[in-house]
Amino acid sequence: MQCDMDCGCCHKTKQRSEAEYTSLINRLNRIEGQIRGIRGMVERSAYCADILTQVAAASAALNGFTRELLANHIKTCVADDIRAGNDGTVDELVGLLQKLMK
Repeated sequence: MQCDMDCGCCHKTKQRSEAEYTSLINRLNRIEGQIRGIRGMVERSAYCADILTQVAAASAALNGFTRELLANHIKTCVADDIRAGNDGTVDELVGLLQKLMK
């Protein structure tokens, strides 16, 4: 839902199933732990190659989160809007994909 003001405070929301919510939160918790681990490695002056290996793993995990969220978005929000005749959602999706592919 959009508000009438250009304040940037209003945006759409989505009700997620318990399974979707749990899966996304679990992924984010693992990623958060990986990031804390990387920070700890830097604080302990770990070898650069070891840190970079962990950064690659965290990046892959974040990409996995993005893929799952994007798939859920297309299957629910986008599909529902198209069925309801809101073709503007396709333009929104194209813009989103362009941002994700930078």
